[in-house]
Amino acid sequence: MVSFRTKDIEDVLRPGERWGVDMSGSYGSNKDRGMGSVFGGVRANPNVDIFGGAVYRTQGNYKDGAGTEIGNTGNEIAGGLMKLTVRPAEGHEVKLGGVFQDYQYNIGQPNRGATTTSAPAAAIAGTSVYASDVQNYTGTLNWKYARPGDNLFDWNMSLYGNHTQNDQVKTYNNRISTGGGVCTLANPGNNISGCVGDKRGYTLDTVGLDVNNTTRFGVGDWRNAVTYGVDAFQDNVKTSDSRGNSNITTPSGLRTVSGGFIQLKQNYSTWFEAVSAIRYDRYDLDSAAVSTGGDRFSPKITLGVTPVAGFTPYVSYAEGYRAPSITETLIAGGHATGGGPALFNCPDGTSGLFCFLPNAGLRPEVGKNKEAGVNLKYDGIFTANDSFRGKFNVFRNDVDGYIDLVASTPVATMFGNFSQFYQYQNIAHARIEGVEAETMYDAGTWFLGVGGHLMRGKNTQTNVGLATITPRKVTTTAGLRLLDRTLVLSAQWASFGANNDLPAGYLPSTGYELVNLYLTWNATKDVVFTASVDNLLNQYYRPYAIPGSSTDGTTQNDVLWASPGPGRVIKGGLKIHLGGA
Repeated sequence: MVSFRTKDIEDVLRPGERWGVDMSGSYGSNKDRGMGSVFGGVRANPNVDIFGGAVYRTQGNYKDGAGTEIGNTGNEIAGGLMKLTVRPAEGHEVKLGGVFQDYQYNIGQPNRGATTTSAPAAAIAGTSVYASDVQNYTGTLNWKYARPGDNLFDWNMSLYGNHTQNDQVKTYNNRISTGGGVCTLANPGNNISGCVGDKRGYTLDTVGLDVNNTTRFGVGDWRNAVTYGVDAFQDNVKTSDSRGNSNITTPSGLRTVSGGFIQLKQNYSTWFEAVSAIRYDRYDLDSAAVSTGGDRFSPKITLGVTPVAGFTPYVSYAEGYRAPSITETLIAGGHATGGGPALFNCPDGTSGLFCFLPNAGLRPEVGKNKEAGVNLKYDGIFTANDSFRGKFNVFRNDVDGYIDLVASTPVATMFGNFSQFYQYQNIAHARIEGVEAETMYDAGTWFLGVGGHLMRGKNTQTNVGLATITPRKVTTTAGLRLLDRTLVLSAQWASFGANNDLPAGYLPSTGYELVNLYLTWNATKDVVFTASVDNLLNQYYRPYAIPGSSTDGTTQNDVLWASPGPGRVIKGGLKIHLGGA
């Protein structure tokens, strides 16, 4: 689970200030990484806050550690937000907010070199390239209520709506394709991705509600907190493609997800804590051809004891529920041939290279996570102001009904043996297990921390590993605080192991070591300089395994070319604060 929040007035105004402004700017190498932002807020009176800001970020195509420019990794992002906060009565806070973002980038990879014969052509073949413009609008209305003397209500309600529009224009076609992607009467173009100049679009509209409340009460030496709530959202996906196949491979549809939960947190004295909860989830998926849905209750329980101060072992069991996506459930129709002959006729009347089948019976994935560990928290160990924090745990997450794309048994055609049908199915039981550790010792003038994990993931039906697992990660961080702690120097060494236990057709990720350096100098209370060097050793690395083609089992060159991480990046920045009473 990931939790995040947008900036608010507390991030800008300092104690005693009525208004404040933060201005930031930075520049980086590899290549021309620029960022500028301004955020400001004012308290019109103790019960009314106004806050807003904007940010602009841009970068060119970066080079990997081997010095190769990675095409279409440049981007340009502009965004802004506004918030109005009103406190109409004691304990009540109503916040109205809006966020906008415009993200422009190119997706795809061009060919690399001349196409002379079929073998070299296949070796350097890219894919179609699209100029993409993603616009994202979010509106929120939040109401909170909490008062120190009110144990019955601690209330939070949120209403939100989001509109995401991704407009794409094809700017480049794989040169191996007939006609080079230029449409004429004699050459109608590529029916997978259209022709240069063709447009396609994806729209996602979401509305949602989240309401919860906490009631606190005591029974003898037990302190109890009951939290209960409901939430719901609806996704409406619409896709369009003037000539290509995207409206088949990314289908339109409607998904409605809702649920409710109740959680009891109990503390006895200072040494025992228990958290027990149950959640109900329901989903419904609808398209022109398919309607389906499902529901489930998922339990959770965590027990922790603190026999001595600072030492807290715990055990936890929790179940999770992932509803199938619109694409996984509703995808239907013939996959376009790219200009070649259709191999199969599909049940819905279309034809293509193969046929996608919808699956109204597709079940959600259910995760069952077991975890045991210990949390450590100690202060004043060797000196009056030092501290140590640590967390160690072992876990096993079993996923029932793992969803994957399954091909039917190949059949003979005039061009060879091919699978006629592809369908998302609940085909396996997946297991992810491992150990995690996180430690940090802070002596005030210096600090040192080590964290990481050892992990493995498998499809237990086939005993084949999962492509998304990073089997080993160890991160060491160390730093110094100088000049009365106004100057902070730190270094980080991150070591990653390669995932070699993969399904057939995958190219493994690389094992790699990243060394990063950071500097923060508080020149004055209002002026802060920052600098960093990422990937100091300029190492070449590919953090993810590369999938093979769905039709021929070979590595997809365009994915391979886009996969390396950036080489050395040097950045410097400045932040200035203005404010007053």
